[in-house]
Formats: sequence, structure tokens, C-alpha cells
Amino acid sequence: MKTYPYPLLHPPAFRWNTPERVAEPKVHEWIQTLDPHMAHETDWSQVDVTLLGVPLSRSSISASGASENPDAIRRAWKYFTTYNLEEDVDLSPLHVLDLGDVPQHVTDIAASHRQIRDVMAAMRRHHPHTLPLVLGGDHSITAMLIQGWKDIHPDERVGILQLDTHFDLRSLEDNGPSNGTPIRNLIERGAVQGEDIYNIGLHGFFNAPSLKTYADQAGVNYITLKQARRQGVDQAVLNCLKQLSARVDTIYLTVDMDVLDISFGPGAPAATPGGMRTEELFEAVRLAGTCPKVQSMDIVCLDPLKDLAGSTVKAGVHVMLSFLTGYMQRRQS
Repeated sequence: MKTYPYPLLHPPAFRWNTPERVAEPKVHEWIQTLDPHMAHETDWSQVDVTLLGVPLSRSSISASGASENPDAIRRAWKYFTTYNLEEDVDLSPLHVLDLGDVPQHVTDIAASHRQIRDVMAAMRRHHPHTLPLVLGGDHSITAMLIQGWKDIHPDERVGILQLDTHFDLRSLEDNGPSNGTPIRNLIERGAVQGEDIYNIGLHGFFNAPSLKTYADQAGVNYITLKQARRQGVDQAVLNCLKQLSARVDTIYLTVDMDVLDISFGPGAPAATPGGMRTEELFEAVRLAGTCPKVQSMDIVCLDPLKDLAGSTVKAGVHVMLSFLTGYMQRRQS
């Protein structure tokens, strides 16, 4: 343990000075940041959630500052308390530890991806009881995070609940390991079966027919936002979780912030008209958090450099806290 998580990780570029004890803490006073000099003394058995930043966006199809998102999310913690009034849930009993950021190569995307994969594998090797919550970065990181999970748990059948405007099934030959290809990357690697992927949020004029054809051939399950709203987005999420839970060992939740309507998520580079409202997304991730088989989560494709008044960054923090609300309810049930 003396070599973990450093030098595999860098301390976050920004960290709060947290007081010893606060009766009603803000999120920045609650989440602890790992001291690299004290890592070997950490009592990992007391840690519930391990927070990880992955500041990579060079692999984005379009220009993106999503690499700045982990830092922006951390800075926005001060605006939130740990108490969810709507659910009457206080998150402060959870021990959430911010491990820092995965180092990224300046130009070599493949090297950056290997590092992401190695860090997830190290997390699963050293403290597998904790729930990894990852702040991206663009969507290419999801393939590497799941592959790192599979490196340590090769016999586990992993399913994906994907909240996204896009299939993310573009050809690897044309696009490489980009933010448009992570789901196809996992299918073609054999890490995840197509039938174990559920995508909710597709809509409008933002996916090519060839991608739908590939999804159908691979057996990917997808529910358009229009279909989800007909049954209720929350019910659609519950149905997907039920079906996934019946046949996989682990469910990985990936939230592409472009699933939000552009009016709610202007800081998502690929946000579009006709997407989810924030309250729909918050409830979707809360429900996912209550599911016992959901064991890891990422939030990707949020560019704070394009944001308006910090609205998308704050939505990203709310997504994180809403998921943890569900996780807390899971533990209390």
C-alpha cells in the first residue's frame, strides 16, 4: 500500500482547506482529499467512495475543455450542502475520499488511456470495497475505466447504464479511441456484451442510421428520450436496472452531460435541443444509486470553459450528489 495511489496519481490541482469538525458541512468541508505523504497510513476500510479525476479531452471529436472539469467540479462544492431536502437524506456519514487526478500525457492519447486503465485496476486491487466515482474528462475514458475493472475482475459480467444523447458507437477505424467510440470499443474488445448495454436519452437528429444499425446488430438496448418520457424517465431507468441486474454481476453507470437539453447544460460541448431536463437526470442517477449492482459511475463531457454562469458545472455536482443520495438510501435500506 505504500506505493498506492502515488505515484499513479497526481494530487488535485485545487483542494479546499477543510476544518476538523463542522456540524452541518458544505460539500467542500465534507469530502476529504488524500494527502500523498500520508497515503500509506490511510485506513481504507473506513472509506466508502473513492473520487477520481480524469482530466483528458484531447480524445474528443470536437474541441473540448472537459479536461478542466475535475477542477471546476471541486471548486463548485462550496455551493452545496450534504443534505438532500427532497429525500431527507444527509450524506455526511459517508466517507468520500478524493484521490486526485490520473496523470495525462501531453500528446499521447494511448499512453493516457493506459494510465486510466492502470489506475482503475489499482483501485480495484487495493480497496475493492469502495465505490469509484469518476469525474471526466471526455467519454473515451469510460472504455478504459471499465477495461481496468475487467483486468481485476475478469470473470465478472459487466453491464452499462448509459445516459446519453448519442450511441457512442462510431467506427474505431475512422475515429480511433475517441469520445465517440467508447461503447463500441468495449464491445469490440469483448469487455461488455451488446445486450448488457442500456442507453437512455437518445433523441433528435444527432445519430446516424449506420450507428442504429450497428446497435441493433450488436444487441444494444436503447430507449429514446421520447419513449422514456411516455413511460416516465424514472420508470424507464428502473426497468433497465431490473433487466440488467437479472443477468450481470456489476452495473457501470456512465453519465454524458450532453444528455441534458442545451438550455440546461450549455457547458456540454455536444449538448442539443430536446434533451433531458435537470430534474429528470437527477432522479435517474438517484435511482441508479439505489441499485445494489451499480458499483461505479462516471460523469463525462462537461466543458467548464463553455459554461454559462457555472450552470452545467453545478448540474454536474448535483448529479454526483444525487447519485450518492441513492447510494446512501441503498445502504440504509
